[in-house]
Amino acid sequence: MRVGASCPVPASRYRTTVRGDPLAGVRGLADVDRAVTGARAAVDDAYRHPALRRHGGPVVAEVSLRAAVASAALAGSRYEVEDVRAGTVTDPVLQGALRCAGALPGLVEIWPRAPRQVLARLHLLAARDVVDSDRLGRPLADPEVAARLDALARLVTGGAAPGLVRAAVVHGELLALRAFPGPYGVVARAAARIELVSGGLDPRGVIPVEMAHLSREPEYVGAAGAFATGTPDGVRAWLRHCATAARVGAGLLPGLISRLDL
Repeated sequence: MRVGASCPVPASRYRTTVRGDPLAGVRGLADVDRAVTGARAAVDDAYRHPALRRHGGPVVAEVSLRAAVASAALAGSRYEVEDVRAGTVTDPVLQGALRCAGALPGLVEIWPRAPRQVLARLHLLAARDVVDSDRLGRPLADPEVAARLDALARLVTGGAAPGLVRAAVVHGELLALRAFPGPYGVVARAAARIELVSGGLDPRGVIPVEMAHLSREPEYVGAAGAFATGTPDGVRAWLRHCATAARVGAGLLPGLISRLDL
């Protein structure tokens, strides 16, 4: 089962220990600090590419497209980028990932103030034509789900952790909780991307972390499952994976830029 595929799972499977404080399991994990620092340095280096000063718009558009394609692939809908670019792919999960990517610029400013509103919007975009219309934008009606989403909202609106850490926790919690029916993984990855932009690690949205997750898919799936256990080792594994994905994504950027006719 791919992480983020459309498969309903009871919220009771979610066993993380971050109840009430989404960062409780992060503190004291020194190796995570090193990984986050390394990712930050790699992203800063990628931002020095001269094409970003002269041709930032086309680069952002290309990364957005490829990130959406990779996110859909992680949800089980795999297609070639060029087929998607040509407009020949009608798969609803892929189309939902593209809609989320297109909406990202307008959601970044709302996210720090009203993350629950943004999550509802992302689900409406991601799950259209996948779940019934009366379920769009609505998390599962479960007290556990509501409490954990509230905790995530507090993390986003008042958290002091680095943006990469917040993005990783948002990503991991949404994958583990499976709060939204249908392609919840697409929602989780879109929310994580918004946090990376809003939180300052990747303010222009040019680091294709989704491509890095896909390139390391077995690790992505395993680390997400480990995070859901809530153990210190599980949380550490997930945060280190997310830091690695940011570093690998930064390394992919020059190659993507070289493919563009700029």
